[in-house]
Amino acid sequence: MSYIHFEQINKKFGSNHVLKDIDLEVEKGQLVTLLGPSGCGKSTLLRCLAGLEQVTSGRVYVDGEDITDVIPRRRGIGMVFQQYSLFPNMNVTDNVAYGLKLKKLPRAQIADKVEHMLEIVGLSEKKGQYPAQLSGGQQQRVALARAMVTEPKVLLLDEPLSAIDALLRKNLQIEIRRIQQQLGITTVFVTHDQDEAMVMSDVIHLFHDGRIEQSGTPEQIYTHPATKFAATFIGNYNLPDAADFNRVFGADIAGESVAIRPEIVMLSKQPLGRTETRLTAKGKIVQHISHGSLIRFGVDFDGLLLNADVVYESGMDFAEGETVYAAVKKELVIGL
Repeated sequence: MSYIHFEQINKKFGSNHVLKDIDLEVEKGQLVTLLGPSGCGKSTLLRCLAGLEQVTSGRVYVDGEDITDVIPRRRGIGMVFQQYSLFPNMNVTDNVAYGLKLKKLPRAQIADKVEHMLEIVGLSEKKGQYPAQLSGGQQQRVALARAMVTEPKVLLLDEPLSAIDALLRKNLQIEIRRIQQQLGITTVFVTHDQDEAMVMSDVIHLFHDGRIEQSGTPEQIYTHPATKFAATFIGNYNLPDAADFNRVFGADIAGESVAIRPEIVMLSKQPLGRTETRLTAKGKIVQHISHGSLIRFGVDFDGLLLNADVVYESGMDFAEGETVYAAVKKELVIGL
């Protein structure tokens, strides 16, 4: 059996069926992300694992033990919430030591563990400061240290970066991943941010309406969406009608619609040769939006609208209304 195992989990709040027959496994040492829009059930599943919600039916196992009916404090699980809930009247050291003191460990052992954990999260120089004296990112790392210092079997992270500004958030994504890998702690992470999931995860479980829509590595989820919802939520796929795409590109892709990543649409000012593996079409630029080093061009191919992402370089500055030629590798066009 895997390290964490959810078996046929259902959760209802009155008539609202939030989790529907969830079967999910997590291997020891992995960072697994539950990804999806608000209200899809991902945080509810996390709370069922923590014991903060009781399942309506099904069983939850950790390290071979059935913990479905075990009280939260005896599950050996650490958790970091969106709100860090640090004690404002305690300094960094005392905040991190709080869980160890509840376990009544010897004072010297507590001091050693706290010092080691503060080194790992890079806050040794802040150990005497109080939460109000720390930045949002530093507070987040204190909360992380407090959850990990007790050496839980599993660490749960419920959108802990949602209140942090974009630049710091990206740095903390990398930092949390580094710490998790260094300690080898099994971690379940909840987010609605696809980019965050891509950066941090070993495995992603994409949730939709109380069910798991698709599971896989970040690369698998991104490059091979299994459903139209997955293609919509992960990346910025073009999702035209398959018949329209086949008409314009002279293709024979099966399905009701096709999924095409903007970055695989190659644009040129000169006609591009068609081959057995490369589909081509002629279109007109109708829009362009700068995304830093990328420019997203909207292209009209005889009524079929596609976005194409192009890394900016000299000669790639297409003007609106300009005729362009496009090519896509047939193997990268996914029929849905």
